[in-house]
Amino acid sequence: MFSRIARSAVSIARSFCSSSQSNTKVTVLGASGGIGQPLSLLLKKSPLVSQLSLYDVVHTLGVAADLSHIETRAQVTGYVGPEQLPQALKGSEVVVIPAGVPRKPGMTRDDLFGTNASIVATLADACARNCPEAMICLITNPVNSTVPIASEILRKHGVYNPKRVFGVTTLDIVRANTFVAELTGLNPAHVNVPVVGGHAGKTIIPVLSRCTPKVEFSVDTLTNLTRRIQDAGTEVVKAKAGAGSATLSMAYAGARFAVSLLDAMNGKEGVIECAFVRSEEGECTYFSTPLLLGRHGVERNLGLGKLSALETKLVAEALDELKASIKKGEGLCECANTLTK
Repeated sequence: MFSRIARSAVSIARSFCSSSQSNTKVTVLGASGGIGQPLSLLLKKSPLVSQLSLYDVVHTLGVAADLSHIETRAQVTGYVGPEQLPQALKGSEVVVIPAGVPRKPGMTRDDLFGTNASIVATLADACARNCPEAMICLITNPVNSTVPIASEILRKHGVYNPKRVFGVTTLDIVRANTFVAELTGLNPAHVNVPVVGGHAGKTIIPVLSRCTPKVEFSVDTLTNLTRRIQDAGTEVVKAKAGAGSATLSMAYAGARFAVSLLDAMNGKEGVIECAFVRSEEGECTYFSTPLLLGRHGVERNLGLGKLSALETKLVAEALDELKASIKKGEGLCECANTLTK
């Protein structure tokens, strides 16, 4: 099962510019930001996108004009400000949301909750009103809380479909693949490591026992590698020294997930990605596991599968934090009630 989870970097790159085509409108909410611009660029390259709708509160027209000069089929349109948000979303089949403020040194993802929670609530409300059947791919941190927020907003509008709301955790898989390749000398394009749980600190659980090709590490190396994967976002935040967080790698990971989803929506079989979704696979109501994607979103949740003793321990240790983050998101009732009145 896990051997099919992550496509190689070579196949992912090809999918951005393959010959297959579809007529799909994709909207990026937060398109002018550090993640939004490179993410939009990668989506512009995909033949699976026929209309690329870009929305932000500033500078979107310039970003759209810039991207529109690229010689690919996607027609790019920019929208600025709340009054143009409905038009940006009308007819969208996939909505990717990187909107929000980035982390700074010393901040955790959870520190972003106050600002980013209200942003996600507002955007989810707009999606519910203007494209209620769209696939929604949430990048905005803290993902462990923003996915429950968006889900509750959609539920209050009566349009919630758990098979169509995804927390994009793909960057954790991308990092795990890269770090394993660095240690082993393998080609990172051929390394596949599933990552389960959530998308913050110890809730990020790399299933290194199911890496393909199979790898062996000492206990110390395995512990350090797991910790590095969990703390990789902080590694970037520190390296940028106040200039932002992981933008380019997140844009790549977000585009990878969106293209996988588009592939599946267009009938490609066997598309598997990990994502943070509504789940019945464990003690948490939301959990990231490998998902078989299809025309209507999640076709089948493939669950955790067999874990090593260390991985089982890591899952158990992550549950309290994950449950608290989910409850925090679901508890944003006052904001939800205000937005839906």
